[in-house]
Amino acid sequence: MKLTWYGHSAFGLEFGEARVLIDPFLSGSPVWDGGWEGPAEGCTHILLTHGHDDHVGDAPAIAKATGAMIVGAYEVCQHVAGRAGTDRINPGNHGGTVDCGGFTVSFVNALHSSSASTDHGPLYLGNPLGLVVKAPGERTVYAMGDTGIFGDMALIEELHEPKVGLVPIGDRFTMGAREAALACRRFFRFETVVPCHFGTFGLLDPDASKFLAEMGSAANIVRVPQVGETFEV
Repeated sequence: MKLTWYGHSAFGLEFGEARVLIDPFLSGSPVWDGGWEGPAEGCTHILLTHGHDDHVGDAPAIAKATGAMIVGAYEVCQHVAGRAGTDRINPGNHGGTVDCGGFTVSFVNALHSSSASTDHGPLYLGNPLGLVVKAPGERTVYAMGDTGIFGDMALIEELHEPKVGLVPIGDRFTMGAREAALACRRFFRFETVVPCHFGTFGLLDPDASKFLAEMGSAANIVRVPQVGETFEV
């Protein structure tokens, strides 16, 4: 499986016939200046953890241009599909698993909120989710989305045994370095941890140095890519 980090919480996954984008905040991102067209080339699926603008990002434009399937909470799928003018959605909610053709996505808990910005204030878009991506012959990926630490992460490990964790570390709106490292070390047996949701805005931790320090002897499993870097997991 190839993984690309586009900054913030935007990722690309390539495996088999699937070209997956997760939370494609691209054209509005302060740390990615390549637009959405390049990352969207050949996109087959758009996975969304929640409805905030810095996660939905360019999903409507990408779905309209590519016909990609939109996967996420029911309210988020309906909202993005309405903006894109498509009916290619595969919605779910906590505890459920959906077949995406060649892989599955399981919906797990995340401690956050979920809404879209409108001229009339926030538009409620259901509950936030973490996403567990499983494909035959590939390592299971857990995209935590935006979340705080919670004890039932142990159940996610027990049920899904993810080997790759996409972990928010930037503090204020998600786990900070200490909480994120504790989650990774206590609840999971990750083989690779990719930190995200840092360095995008001034309110977030600027880099992953505190997280690496908190990971201690487990820092060797952490991969901190450059924005736009692609690597194998």
